[in-house]
Amino acid sequence: MKALMRLAGGLAACFFLLPAAADENTIKTIRSVVQAKLGGAQIEAVQPAPMPGLWEVHVRSQDGPHIVYTDAKAHYIISGTLYDARADRNITEERLQKLSAIDFGTLPLEQAVKIKRGSGRRVLAMFSDPYCPACQRFEQELAQVNDITIYVFMYPVIRPELSDHSRAVWCSPDRAKAWLDLALRKQQPTTSARCDTPIEKLLVLGRRLGVNSTPTLFLPSGERLRGGLPAERLAAALDQQATQTKN
Repeated sequence: MKALMRLAGGLAACFFLLPAAADENTIKTIRSVVQAKLGGAQIEAVQPAPMPGLWEVHVRSQDGPHIVYTDAKAHYIISGTLYDARADRNITEERLQKLSAIDFGTLPLEQAVKIKRGSGRRVLAMFSDPYCPACQRFEQELAQVNDITIYVFMYPVIRPELSDHSRAVWCSPDRAKAWLDLALRKQQPTTSARCDTPIEKLLVLGRRLGVNSTPTLFLPSGERLRGGLPAERLAAALDQQATQTKN
């Protein structure tokens, strides 16, 4: 009887270990195939996707993190967006926001143009080009958000031939006003760009952080948002950040 119980216990242990071993083999297969098909790209993680039968592959390239999907045997590779229709959630976008998060505390805030309105309790960092149409539209939304501190990292990549305008903003006696005049009101700065500026350092920083579009926003949690948000959604996101920080 005791021998039978030991045998049953051993069989249960084997069955318990089988799924883990199977998952490990699946992950190895997916890593090998996807890495080869994507030209040796760095595979950071492989995990089951929310959709049954689908696997999520985290890929890192010079442009930052990406996500592709595949089946358990890596016969098919899907590059696209996974959307949860029931919960009205963009699963891929949510994952990418977490994967591309940074340590907010490492940002060189002293190299940013600081704009404060009201109490300044809401905090936002932004890489922006004053000649980026999307940035100009977002400035109009930002103007509607009160009690906010915005750290603007000037990132003149859209019209690099006009980067001296960003340098002139830095050299202005009132940098916040000069930035808003340029990016929001489309008024070029009157100060000359004849001072030491951090622009070159910010271009290097942006590339290192994978900032490949403007505006790129960073919340205090380090979460990255590409593109602007409507004023109400931005205020709600920043309020949520503040609540999380308190907790």
